Amino acid sequence: MTDSTRRIGTPVVDSGGATMHDRIERAHHAFELSRRATPADRQRWLEAIADGLDADAEELITLARHESRLPEARLRGELIRTAFQLRLLGAEAKRGEPLDPTIDHADRDWGMGPRPDIRRVNQPLGVVAVFGASNFPFAFSVIGGDSAAALAAGCSVVHKAHSAHPRLARRTAETVIEALRLARAPDGLFALVSGFRIGEALVEHPLVQAVAFTGSTRGGRALFDRIAGRPQPIPFFGELGSTNPVFVAPAAWAARREEIVRGFLASVTGSVGQLCTKPGFLIVPRDPSIAAPLTSAGADLTAGEMLTPHLRDAFRTSVADFHRLPASRVLLDAQSRLDDAEAATLFAITAEALLAEPEILQREMFGPASVVVEYSHPGQLIELAKAVDGQLTAGIHADAEDDVHDLARVLAEKAGRLVWNAWPTGVTVSYAQQHGGPYPATTASGTTSVGTGAVRRFLRPVAYQGFPETELPEPLRESNPWGLRRRIDGEWVDP
Repeated sequence: MTDSTRRIGTPVVDSGGATMHDRIERAHHAFELSRRATPADRQRWLEAIADGLDADAEELITLARHESRLPEARLRGELIRTAFQLRLLGAEAKRGEPLDPTIDHADRDWGMGPRPDIRRVNQPLGVVAVFGASNFPFAFSVIGGDSAAALAAGCSVVHKAHSAHPRLARRTAETVIEALRLARAPDGLFALVSGFRIGEALVEHPLVQAVAFTGSTRGGRALFDRIAGRPQPIPFFGELGSTNPVFVAPAAWAARREEIVRGFLASVTGSVGQLCTKPGFLIVPRDPSIAAPLTSAGADLTAGEMLTPHLRDAFRTSVADFHRLPASRVLLDAQSRLDDAEAATLFAITAEALLAEPEILQREMFGPASVVVEYSHPGQLIELAKAVDGQLTAGIHADAEDDVHDLARVLAEKAGRLVWNAWPTGVTVSYAQQHGGPYPATTASGTTSVGTGAVRRFLRPVAYQGFPETELPEPLRESNPWGLRRRIDGEWVDP
């Protein structure tokens, strides 16, 4: 889309409380219309947005480079991912998978007594408020995973722009709104607002029925508590913080120490360490010569700019706090002394010291820094795993002779995604992906913010008992007008 073809009659960004209220009212009206749309319509809307992103890619990437300091290759890949995600969720919406239509016909001989005709389908929640992340200006921002999933579910979206990239947010929103207009979606289905106080008012508005957030633990918890205080509390899907520990078993360390160290440093320093899945702790057997492979692998590391001055200052504070821990020591300090550049810092601490102060395991250094934990016997792997709080990911590096069955069992209780002999950074968008975990990683551990499963967050089940055919939602009618796969009397039935 070019400026000559863009025809938007109202401002994209609202900065006043009354205007925000009008935006939400329009979003609610759009939801009332979109909830009756067919799955094919929802796919068409999402496809149109993806096409719009493709068409406006050069302008969007130029803005993103200016505001985010991220390299062009990273931004291009992220924009491709964002368009792919929209198309994947659109296809999922068209198949009706998130709706999970289930039909139990009346059965006089049902085991616990006569069963009435009862039919259940997932229905969209309403207006969803989405808070974008600073570290992913496309994939977790204006039309990233949360916004795409909410639209695929049949909801409307009011997105709160992140202050790290305001011009990009506005321009992306223009692309989304124009694409939806050209695709004949209801007016107001997507809107953008900005400002700190706007964000607070947004989560308290009575027409907002769910909130999705990606950011800091402190900011997310503040919103979580504010939402809980509403007269009508609503779902809050917050991704807050994760240190993503990686556990290395003895045989794997003995056989692949240098390879593991190289992969670890690459994962820690990728995107200047500003990834929610960066490994914050590497747990390895005690090794007096551990500094050698770290120094060798770190020799070629270069410094990089943080996304914002705020993130840079917060990172430096967290590193300084770790320096002051009596039990820690510095293994690698490749810090550049340039004002706006950061390089790798690695600390070491013993398992004994960490088990004495397990709260250290929750210290997130959002940037290119991590901690090597040295254990003296394999039993400490289980102790450390039990001391970990909720995580997005946990990793295991092991060889055939390593017995890590119990370790994997414990970590499955702690993290949403377990990674075997690989690194947690890099979160593909797919059907089986799980990007979520127990608190404080997220506020809703049974959900994911990445992959097709993300759509179900913005739906709720409604059962219809004894309703006539004409009054049932289309997915539950005997005629199956939308041609969906359904579970009927306990058996999956294809259209």
